[in-house]
Amino acid sequence: MQVYQGFQSIPADGRGSVVALGNFDGVHHGHRHVIALAAELAETLDAPLGVALFDPHPRRFFAPEAPAFRLMGEHRRNRTLEDLGVRNLHVLPFTADMAAMTPEQFVEQVLHQGLGVRGVITGADFRFGAGRAGTIGDLERLCEARGIRTAFADLHGNGADKVSSTRIRKAILDGDMKAAAELMGSPWAIEGIVQKGDQRGRTIGFPTANIDLGDFVRPAYGVYAVRVRLDGKGDPIEAVANFGKRPTVDGLSELLEVHLFDFDGDLYGRELEVEFRGFIRPERKFDGLDALKDQIARDAAAARRLLSGLSGPA
Repeated sequence: MQVYQGFQSIPADGRGSVVALGNFDGVHHGHRHVIALAAELAETLDAPLGVALFDPHPRRFFAPEAPAFRLMGEHRRNRTLEDLGVRNLHVLPFTADMAAMTPEQFVEQVLHQGLGVRGVITGADFRFGAGRAGTIGDLERLCEARGIRTAFADLHGNGADKVSSTRIRKAILDGDMKAAAELMGSPWAIEGIVQKGDQRGRTIGFPTANIDLGDFVRPAYGVYAVRVRLDGKGDPIEAVANFGKRPTVDGLSELLEVHLFDFDGDLYGRELEVEFRGFIRPERKFDGLDALKDQIARDAAAARRLLSGLSGPA
């Protein structure tokens, strides 16, 4: 899959796609329905299958102080889109200039002149242009005038009406990783760089990789069975993780601490993709490090049992 930043100076082999247009955070079942319809039209027109998405997410652009809400990291998103057959990914910069475009300017400058698309597929509730003034009726009319085919995903088809990013975020906030995975079509995961911590875990026999969740939606505070990929590739490593404020050691900030099973190596500065597979228990305060150490051992055993009972690819 080729990734193109922006909509100007796109090379010839990156133009002419049928694109699924939207945000695609999480690439959940609703998004996959839109992409599947785009794939059908792309096959009909003998055109490449593409996706055009906005970065940053318009929600973050308009509300920079809003709580963290991101569902999927860039590497996992791109890998998922490629697995769905997407050949061209167009990352559109959502800037003040783009936010101010009229619906006609967006279609003409971005879709027609910029990407040279042959078809556009989006959800039936898609709105675009300054003030979200453009409807799918406007998109259809403006595209038709430029020879661009359109189709719109019926939110009542293929279960798409039952799936939304809001529902997925609620499941994650509740610690319900099974529901989140069912809605997304794959387990929920975060990506983050391992940072130096106080190294207290080493002193009790459970060294951890510490990660700040940044703009990812926050899961319920507690302990999880997880699987980890180093730098977003390779075979997953089983692990146990705690997310919260670490009340036993008087922690003040939220932190994800991941203890990898049967692993011995330096992780500082590496990117980890942490896939949440199951909730074990809520976070709580213990009477000292010895009690905490005993509980971590029990948590690790519970995580191993949970992960060993899962079947299929990670």
